[in-house]
Amino acid sequence: MDGLTRFERKCLLTLPAYYRLKAALRVHLEPDRYTVPAPDRRYLVRSIYYDSRDYRAYFEKESGNYGRIKLRIRAYSDSPESAGPISVEIKTRTGDVMTKYTTRVSYDEYAAFERTRHWPDRSDPVVMEFERLVHVRALVPVVLVQYRREGFISRERLPLRVTLDHGVVSARAASLFPERSILKPHRPNHVILETKTSDGEPRWLTELVMEHSLRVMANSKYVQGIEVIRPDMVTPREAVQ
Repeated sequence: MDGLTRFERKCLLTLPAYYRLKAALRVHLEPDRYTVPAPDRRYLVRSIYYDSRDYRAYFEKESGNYGRIKLRIRAYSDSPESAGPISVEIKTRTGDVMTKYTTRVSYDEYAAFERTRHWPDRSDPVVMEFERLVHVRALVPVVLVQYRREGFISRERLPLRVTLDHGVVSARAASLFPERSILKPHRPNHVILETKTSDGEPRWLTELVMEHSLRVMANSKYVQGIEVIRPDMVTPREAVQ
């Protein structure tokens, strides 16, 4: 099972900081193939995250446990009728290094797994491992996270991807496409910047982060989603300005 290994860092931007930084990024980056055709050049990302009923993955993330594993299923639509290929993803993190294992399935295959907790075709090693972890760890879908994303790639074709995520919202859900859900915002009037590189961050990007006084921070959408649907689990943090 081959995965994509990369270094990631995240920053939380105010709207004024977002507009300033985006203008500076245009010198080095261009929109990716998903962003160009999207309305307003922002495309929908919708994910259902899995955890145990006692939220083991949430507490592992909060305590900074080494070698964490995260399971999610992702679509780029808010309805099954227009779902297209659906991503099945396993993410592992060791320190600052993240490895992601991904495969694509049809909506019908996802719907079958949702009903039975078994994939109809288990020949793919990613779906086999996903199913094994679901059963061994007693995982269930717990939270839906949705946002609109701007994606960028390097004009110099460096192994670099930068994303800007807007309007992150979450809901308690047991399905990628629940019949009813109340989506609640994470951090209104903020944008999440993520940089992802497999070969070291280019110097211009490091200097840009310093020039704009951006703070690298833990910014897990999954953790925030759990705290939105379960405010009793909120961990005290520095207030967001």
